[in-house]
Amino acid sequence: MATRSTIAKIAPDGMVTSIYCHWDGYPNGVGVMLAEHYTDSDKVDQLLALGDISTLEPAIGEQHDFDNPTDGWTLAYGRDRDDDGTYALPHMDVGGWLELRKDSGCEFGYLWNGSEWETFNIVGA
Repeated sequence: MATRSTIAKIAPDGMVTSIYCHWDGYPNGVGVMLAEHYTDSDKVDQLLALGDISTLEPAIGEQHDFDNPTDGWTLAYGRDRDDDGTYALPHMDVGGWLELRKDSGCEFGYLWNGSEWETFNIVGA
């Protein structure tokens, strides 16, 4: 069973941009992956530019076969399976991001604040 999560970045003006991640969204999965491999704003921006993802891996990688993915490369619905409507979503603020994602089945949220990741438990928020 999937542990869904949302990955986001807050801009200096308070706007939040987020994507959905389907697998391994718990803190010991996506949380550790972000903390170990996505620790600068440029790489976070590249990740968000992919739109919604199936799995988060150490590298963003390049387009690859969704059904036979390259080991270690992030698997994106739009880039790798050509799905529509998988782009990153804008939100007015952190509260708006969390409220919207609560209805998406996400259990955890990860927010890049420009220097570190913050973790949110969305279930029951």
